[in-house]
Amino acid sequence: MRRSVVVLFVAVLSGVGAALPGLSTSYAAPSGSGAVAASRGVARVPVPKEGRAVDTSHPDHVIGDGTPASCTGADVVRAVAKGGVITFDCGPDPLVIGMRHTAKVVNTSRRVVLDGGGLVTLSGLGKRRILYQDTCDQRQVWTTSHCDDQAHPRLVVQHLTFQAGNSTGQTFEGGGGGAIFDRGGQLKVVDTRFVDNRCDRTGPDLGGAAVRALSQYDGRPVWVVGSTFRGGVCSNGSALSSIGVSWQVLNSRFLGNRAVGHGANPATPGTPGGGSGGAIYTDGNTYRLTVAGTLMRHNHAREGGGAIFYVSNDRSGTLHIHRSTLIDNVSEQFETRPGIFYLGRGPIDVRHSIIR
Repeated sequence: MRRSVVVLFVAVLSGVGAALPGLSTSYAAPSGSGAVAASRGVARVPVPKEGRAVDTSHPDHVIGDGTPASCTGADVVRAVAKGGVITFDCGPDPLVIGMRHTAKVVNTSRRVVLDGGGLVTLSGLGKRRILYQDTCDQRQVWTTSHCDDQAHPRLVVQHLTFQAGNSTGQTFEGGGGGAIFDRGGQLKVVDTRFVDNRCDRTGPDLGGAAVRALSQYDGRPVWVVGSTFRGGVCSNGSALSSIGVSWQVLNSRFLGNRAVGHGANPATPGTPGGGSGGAIYTDGNTYRLTVAGTLMRHNHAREGGGAIFYVSNDRSGTLHIHRSTLIDNVSEQFETRPGIFYLGRGPIDVRHSIIR
């Protein structure tokens, strides 16, 4: 976030009541609008074709031979490096696979689809990032002269759980992405759970205990559909974080994620910075964040935006919250609406939602 917003931050931080006067108000849909009370869940929204799971009935690689012992972290690393559609055959019961090395996408792959079949958990064992893609990383092979805007690889993760990923200390490309780091190509996340992931605890603009996304092809959005983010801890954006990236977040849940940095962004003098966007932290210029059919509850920011921190530096970006419920998301220092800090083009587009 640029220095142009320092004055606003100072005004917010020096105020009483941790909110901008006249802006921290609840929104509830009018009677008959179709919104669902928070205690009864959240109404789902339709998912366009581009946001749905992909067909993996004819995989390029199958990890395992039907037994749990045949499915190892090393197998995952090798399969991801080869690319293509990857499935698992590890037996009929849920299985946790410990990752002793980060699985890295090689940029010569046109696509990498990782499908856990609803049974597989990939664990970073609290020590390492789980999955990595970066089209600008020479070690993963440069394939074009414009690494920050290329169509491939297309990375899809679906029907999986990512648990105990940790990118602490991994500051290449700005850090973050405890479970998944993705720069370049295209990213989609469907029916996937993220539990207890971590990234660095301090730093401005650093974030994404679960997912960090940068430089998506042609400005296309990252799709996050039918997924759950729980217990993430990072400086900022302890579920999702990005710079200049659009998101379509549909039918998902964000529960108990915490932004624990201190000093906001830009960092207050004498502080390391961070602490914003308990669940989602986004920054940039012209980009769009849509949250629809989604529940955000009990997320916490030490600074601002207990649920969502959204800043468009040139005020050209937009935030849309449709048929969603955001409740009990704590912003310790500043917010423009309950659980939200927003600077963008016009007001937040809120429809048929509960924010309190």
